[in-house]
Amino acid sequence: QCGLRLLLPTIWTLGCCLESVPTFNSVFLSPCAVKNTCAPSEFACANGQCVPGRWRCDGEPECPDGSDEADATCTVKQTCPPEKFDCGGKCVSLSWRCDGEKDCENGEDEADCAADARSCSAGEFQCRNRKCLAPVYVCDGDDDCGDGSDEEKCSPPTCGPHEFRCNSSECVPQPWICDGDPDCADGSDEWVGRCGGGSGRLAPPPTRRLQCSAGEFRCGSGECVKLAWRCDRDPDCKDKSDEADCPLLTCRPDEFQCGDGSCIHGIKQCNKIHDCLDKSDEAGCVNGLNECLLNNGGCSHICVDRPIGYECQCPAGYKLLDKRTCGDIDECENPDACSQICINLKGDFKCECHPGYEMDPVSKTCKAEGKSPYLMFTNRHEIRRIDLVKRDYTQVVPTQKNAVAIDINVAANRMYWCDRFQHKIYSAYIHEASDPSRHVTLIDSHLHSPEGLALDWVQHNLYWTDSGDRTISVASADGSRRRVLISTDLSEPRAIAVDPERGFMYWSDWGIRARIEKAGMNGVDRQVLVSDDIEWPNGITLDVVGKRLYWVDSKLHLICSVDLNGAHRRVILSSSERLAHPYALAVFEDRVYWTDREKEAVYSANRLTGQDVTSLAEHLNDPHDIVVFHELSQPAAPDSCNLSGVTNGGCDFLCLRAPQISEHSPKYTCACPDGEELSPDTRQCVPGKLITLLTSQSDSLAETTLSSLLTSSPEEPAVSSNTTAEHSPTQVSSTTPDSLSNLSHHCKCGSVFPIVATVVFGVVCAGVYLVYRNWRRNSTKSMNFDNPVYRKTTGETEEDEIHIGRTDGLAGHHHTYPGPVVGMTEDDSRNTVTAGSRTDTWLPSYAGTEWHLAS
Repeated sequence: QCGLRLLLPTIWTLGCCLESVPTFNSVFLSPCAVKNTCAPSEFACANGQCVPGRWRCDGEPECPDGSDEADATCTVKQTCPPEKFDCGGKCVSLSWRCDGEKDCENGEDEADCAADARSCSAGEFQCRNRKCLAPVYVCDGDDDCGDGSDEEKCSPPTCGPHEFRCNSSECVPQPWICDGDPDCADGSDEWVGRCGGGSGRLAPPPTRRLQCSAGEFRCGSGECVKLAWRCDRDPDCKDKSDEADCPLLTCRPDEFQCGDGSCIHGIKQCNKIHDCLDKSDEAGCVNGLNECLLNNGGCSHICVDRPIGYECQCPAGYKLLDKRTCGDIDECENPDACSQICINLKGDFKCECHPGYEMDPVSKTCKAEGKSPYLMFTNRHEIRRIDLVKRDYTQVVPTQKNAVAIDINVAANRMYWCDRFQHKIYSAYIHEASDPSRHVTLIDSHLHSPEGLALDWVQHNLYWTDSGDRTISVASADGSRRRVLISTDLSEPRAIAVDPERGFMYWSDWGIRARIEKAGMNGVDRQVLVSDDIEWPNGITLDVVGKRLYWVDSKLHLICSVDLNGAHRRVILSSSERLAHPYALAVFEDRVYWTDREKEAVYSANRLTGQDVTSLAEHLNDPHDIVVFHELSQPAAPDSCNLSGVTNGGCDFLCLRAPQISEHSPKYTCACPDGEELSPDTRQCVPGKLITLLTSQSDSLAETTLSSLLTSSPEEPAVSSNTTAEHSPTQVSSTTPDSLSNLSHHCKCGSVFPIVATVVFGVVCAGVYLVYRNWRRNSTKSMNFDNPVYRKTTGETEEDEIHIGRTDGLAGHHHTYPGPVVGMTEDDSRNTVTAGSRTDTWLPSYAGTEWHLAS
């Protein structure tokens, strides 16, 4: 506490109290005369204050007297190492030379760049604006250069022998014709007359009008939107018809109309209170009294007279504490005050960068060292790459049906993507991805509508969302082991991102209750991060350095961010013009990148201010996901599942990173395939609760698995099976040495006759019941409902149907199968139990549905 009775951070005191808080007349009190002894890594200011040595001659005075930037202090010229560029006393990364941005204060890094302009590599096309393109993008009908030079002097396109030429002139592979999925821009590969169902001239199919529900509004362009969005001043229809013919707000004669159109009572105008949100009710009102003339209005620093009243203000770096008194602003409370590290100073603040990043002397932003970063994004039928420094534009993966999600492993130079049409997840080395024969299929079963993909680059596991069965699943990076992590309370799961350092995964859900959630990467500790002011949260991404989560909202046309606990929410950009239909986004350095499906383009903007919106690629074909490739985008960390030489953490199946909630949290946990559970040692997997599929008519018959008891040898005691109560699924109890001992003792001392009698009685009852069931089936009327989701997922035929009998006596008889068992692997032998001569198969439960089946 200083003599002025102000409480200051200890970093400001420096061993004495620098009572240099400005007074209202901007006169600073003299600092204390006592000098400190600075550490070797510090710089001693002329007044005795110590500042970090790295702040010396950095272009920003941190000493109150400016001695750290004085000419006498900075006369010694800095010598730059070979990997740096000399700006004339300051060093910047050599890769910043001729990158189009002035990083030296004198601009020397961009001088003479025209003479040194690089030429494109062999096989590339150089645009007039010196951008380099892969040959595949020349004369393809799209302006990929941005200046149109790649589409000049082009002859009419010709398709290959195994390609089909669309009416819109582009070429698509022959197998894509009449496959139910329009691939041509005009949909001509699926037109009636070519694909059957009609004859004569080939023409587009007639447009079918959608049937909108009672709570929806039909747009003039045919689609349906929520009725609540009608006349909300935000066009949602493609033709904006939901905002047409909306009534204008009018106020009563005794009301005042604010500038935004709202109405307030007339007596509230010029009442010295801002009743309108835009404060228009107090505009133009005259008071005539200058309160600042009397005792400075009571302000500690600056008093500003207003037409109504007055206002106290503070010098730069200070804020009002009680509407009159000024105190220091902690600029670092704003998470985006600096690119990365913020250090609060008295009346000011200082920005620094994390290791691996370098401060740009001009823009004061942190730039990554090392190789140039580049973007990778899906473009429906292909995956493309853009170098963010050299602006090279190349194709990485060709000939995809509908590539929607992508992620990468920077250290392994490997990429992962999913094709929604093929219902598969693929992988390939990036330098080999142009060759389809080098693509590896990781997941090719039980995928319905994969939406998002995220790789744990440390523990090497792959996570994805599936809106078709409303699940979040995980698999090893080679696809050999997989399981469902979350299958409850999901409506429309979309994007997913992981943070291996802290052990959490994050996902968006744009269903009825739109929200963004997080949970441990092993599926535990689930919690909602964002649920207010959110409509269509599409893409999400993590700034692992800044520890913030970013997302785009396609309905509200927003880019927002929160910290990793859901607090300190900020709107980065809000614009229906610049954010028409954003789908996915990525963050790196001080830029945010996103794809826009309506604009068919890729854009970027400053992630701190939302300004400097730039187009990176246009005239695309339905762009979806986007990622940034750079070694710093995936920070290295120890693999928790391979510490101390224990492979896969000693787990029998999957080893998953655990959330680091506290210092005592486990580093990882083991997980089992669907239908199995961990044994008491928490590493091995054992069969879970066995589910026996029974017909709805036989539900009253309690089944018991007795074959193991009847066929067990004398040397191996039989495993007991718990006979469940009526309507309960059969369960197999786990067996311990004690239970085996008890069972063996019981067999020695008891009589076998009661067991045999019970078995014989059960067989007789079963025979009688089967005769009765056959008679009842022939005399019962029923309705049959096909379940397309089940048949599509499991491959069952139309013989598997749901029978709902009309007889009241059967209404209460059904099996409810607890616990969703979703996303089974190819090895279904783990989930099969033999009961007598009958094989009972595990039934997946999708989206929390309870299945009641009859054979």
